[in-house]
Amino acid sequence: MDHFPTNWGRPRNDAFDPYGTYPIHQRPATKDNFAEGVQRTQQPIVTGTSVLAIQYKDGIMMAADNLGSPPPFLPLTQSDRILSAASYGSLARFKDIQRLHQVGNSTVIGASGDMSDFQAIQSLLDEVVIDEFTQGDGHDLGPAEVHEYLSRVMYSRRSKIDPLWNSILVGGFRDGKRFLGYIDLLGTTYSSPSIATGYGAYIAIPILRSAVDGRVDELTEENARNLLHECMRVLFYRDARSLDKYQIATVNASGVHISDQVHLDTSWSFAEGIRGYGAQTQ
Repeated sequence: MDHFPTNWGRPRNDAFDPYGTYPIHQRPATKDNFAEGVQRTQQPIVTGTSVLAIQYKDGIMMAADNLGSPPPFLPLTQSDRILSAASYGSLARFKDIQRLHQVGNSTVIGASGDMSDFQAIQSLLDEVVIDEFTQGDGHDLGPAEVHEYLSRVMYSRRSKIDPLWNSILVGGFRDGKRFLGYIDLLGTTYSSPSIATGYGAYIAIPILRSAVDGRVDELTEENARNLLHECMRVLFYRDARSLDKYQIATVNASGVHISDQVHLDTSWSFAEGIRGYGAQTQ
């Protein structure tokens, strides 16, 4: 404060910037004591593994288990962390995480990778859906629009070197047309009748492609459900960070339906014939 009698109550020139010529070098930097409490994801912590999705005769179907697990801090590349999702982890921590999310009336998304980033994406999409609804023009977002929007969001965050650590599947059914697309943390996109993320991209994709590609219009809802059920069983046997509880999302002309938890019936009796398993040593 300027203490000269004619200027009482007026800030000193070295502390006041009337012309907006910031920065004033004498001014100490403002420190927010709470800023360190709000940070972006530096690396995936609680992660989800594979998401599977296919097109069938009447729409699309998507499946993901309900496990979220913290991976250990291994010297892996960032792409390895995303591609393998929770497969490098050693702790099945959260067993009730829903990794399928409805967007609007005709779209569902599923995500591998960091669950906190997926929650941020969910909030972002909910805001977009609300903004679109408040326009009151009778239009809403379809699966192709959601896919395009997310691709721009992911590429924008990647360009800022602050990516959202997710691989996302977007599926939907609108105006009699099926849509199924993929987006990763770099903003890379593609569409296919059958898509998988995480370990499913290595293990489940051959099974899905052999059953779906070229036969989409012949695949019934029951066949599609049985196919995903079998692929989730295969992944549970082979992916150390998968779970025997999963959900299936179905999108068709009737709308979006996300099932309750489905339990896999598994049997490990075949392992008794494997050398080195259990008490068998020869």
